[in-house]
Amino acid sequence: MEWSLERVREMVAGGMQSMRECESSAFGTAMCLLLLFVWYCYRVGREHSSSPLRGRYGTEPSRVGGGGGTLISSEGGGRAKGRQASTVEEQNGFAYCQSSECFRCTNTGEGLNQRLYHSLQDYAKRYTWSGMGRVHKGVRDQGRYLSSRPTIQRPEVFFLPDLPSAPFFSRDAQKHDVELLERSFPALLAEFENIYHHPPARSGSSLPPGWKVNSTPHGQWWTYYLVNQGTPLALNARRCPRAWRVLGQLRTFIANNVFGNACFSVLTPGALITEHYGPTNVRLRCHLGLRVPPACELVVGGEPQCWSEGSCLLFDDSFLHRAFHEGVAEDGPRVVFMVDLWHPNVAAAERQALDYIFTPGR
Repeated sequence: MEWSLERVREMVAGGMQSMRECESSAFGTAMCLLLLFVWYCYRVGREHSSSPLRGRYGTEPSRVGGGGGTLISSEGGGRAKGRQASTVEEQNGFAYCQSSECFRCTNTGEGLNQRLYHSLQDYAKRYTWSGMGRVHKGVRDQGRYLSSRPTIQRPEVFFLPDLPSAPFFSRDAQKHDVELLERSFPALLAEFENIYHHPPARSGSSLPPGWKVNSTPHGQWWTYYLVNQGTPLALNARRCPRAWRVLGQLRTFIANNVFGNACFSVLTPGALITEHYGPTNVRLRCHLGLRVPPACELVVGGEPQCWSEGSCLLFDDSFLHRAFHEGVAEDGPRVVFMVDLWHPNVAAAERQALDYIFTPGR
């Protein structure tokens, strides 16, 4: 092969042209990948931000919806009457509502199990399978878990396996939120007094606006929901700005799925809430005592406890439980502020997945 200056120039020029073509191809590939990534982020971000439960707990309840939400979730998580259209049956002492709007009453059986599994698969495709071992196990074997649970603890909708369980939990289980609620006792009590003594909503009604009557075999049980089954109640929230701010400051309040509730709960003297189970074991129900007369008791898993004014009770309402007020009329009502907090052993990744799977309306 004859080497010459011209030949070298030709070879160098050819090499540079080849490099330019390779750079152009690599640059085009990189740009396509970048555009695909931006499009994916836009899709995920749009869907994530469109949830009606995101960004709700600011200082003002400006973003709250569902003012007409169903009011089914009971004091301890049991089924009770919501609107007048719903009816209540009693079988062996257990109360069952049949509201067409209640998540727990309309989402049961094999159909629910299949929807849960599809929702989990959808979540994993969009985000990750990492940390989903227990959730996957729970969703896959949900029917077996719910049917084989001992009668002392039997959640009605979803059971997460391998969670430590006990009827009552120490206040240290959710120390920050318990202390915040107890510091807010004076403000919450004052706000309760305001809504409780407000004039009735309409003539012929005995209750102030926002209050609902629940079904009990004896006495009266009234609730005033700020959040019901994951749905904020706008009008009620506006009437209780301090309670709404407290909810926004809680670190473990279940704000984004159907297992989350927050309300003022009133039991009149002689009232009995029959024994029942809550929907899940992934939450702890917290009662802050606002007014606690004598002869009031909460029994969870066969263990009795009494409320105390200004103090919180934490319990797992997936255990069989009931509540009663056996005082006289002069004692006045028993009043608690009730919120649902995450079980401390549910990991952050699991909470995010459960929020997605049990988003209201899914």
